[in-house]
Amino acid sequence: EGTASSIDGMVKQAQAAFRAWRQVPAPVRGELVRVWGEELRAAKADIGRIVSLEAGKITQEGLGEAQECVDICDFALGLSRQLYGRTIVSERPGHRMMEQYHPLGPVVVITAFNFPSAVFAWNAALALVCGDPVIFKPSEKAPLSGLATFRALERAIERFGDKAPKGLAQIAIGRADLAEALVEHPGVALVSATGSTRMGRSVGPKVAQRFGRRILELGGNNAMIVTPAADLDMALRAILFGAVATAGQRCTTLRRLIVHRSVKEELIARLVKTYGSLRIGNPLAEGTLVGPLIDEAAFQAMQDALITAQAQGGRLLVGGKRVLAEQHPDAWYVQPAIVDMPAQSAVVRHETFAPLLYVLTYEALED
Repeated sequence: EGTASSIDGMVKQAQAAFRAWRQVPAPVRGELVRVWGEELRAAKADIGRIVSLEAGKITQEGLGEAQECVDICDFALGLSRQLYGRTIVSERPGHRMMEQYHPLGPVVVITAFNFPSAVFAWNAALALVCGDPVIFKPSEKAPLSGLATFRALERAIERFGDKAPKGLAQIAIGRADLAEALVEHPGVALVSATGSTRMGRSVGPKVAQRFGRRILELGGNNAMIVTPAADLDMALRAILFGAVATAGQRCTTLRRLIVHRSVKEELIARLVKTYGSLRIGNPLAEGTLVGPLIDEAAFQAMQDALITAQAQGGRLLVGGKRVLAEQHPDAWYVQPAIVDMPAQSAVVRHETFAPLLYVLTYEALED
């Protein structure tokens, strides 16, 4: 585990690597990412399993995340031959203007627990092709998944040879103080951070204060509108996947279901019945659809939201209880919950990172 005092040395090493890596032609940089993709393909089953064990994703989701790492390498490889600029006409005879992209500098990638491998790969593959060294700070809640993905990159760099300078890819494993040191370091050209909106409000101004660049991938509070003309069979499948997958721990999770009054009774009855039959348990077991929450704090946040929702007029229709506590006292399995709400109250507008779906009713689109 690293310390904040080690960050300055890592950034200086990344800056030295940048001066060499930016001189390597982009298609050659793409070759490194191609080799990384090969290493990721070979390790896909292992990385997927680690993601399931550490983050609680079911087997297919863990494998899916590992595949996303492979896919971005394929994309970035093609991009390495498409770093185009533009030639622009000038009002001066015999002159033209040219636009050309240049490498930016060291890039820091800070990831969240729910996509501990893919987010690193998405950022790192593109950064490397563009000529930028990478310093990776994985979530302290899921460091092993990120580390396994990083080790695949290290193997690729070893195969790639001495064209890859020392310090091209580094990893900083530790707690929030490491991330803070990276965010505030003036030698970091770009910070790509994934997490909550609260985290984004902290990171964004700190990077902006030193005129750095940032990419913030933050929370969401996604809604679906079910109209009278909707195919309810299709809607049911879409709602289940959107609201329950990854135990509701995605920025893309469905959290608000806005249903027309004429179809609400039928749809909600079917949803409640289906929620009651969802298989919750070991994410590696065949047939499991819902794994555990990441930790006790996530479970408590869900319980607090349920209490608040009911205080704001909501009616709990199904779920919300902890399960499998006797068999797995250190794991936080929970029943996905549905709450019927009278309006979009404060709790509905707040993202709760758990399988908690609020149902609202409408009569007309203007509602």
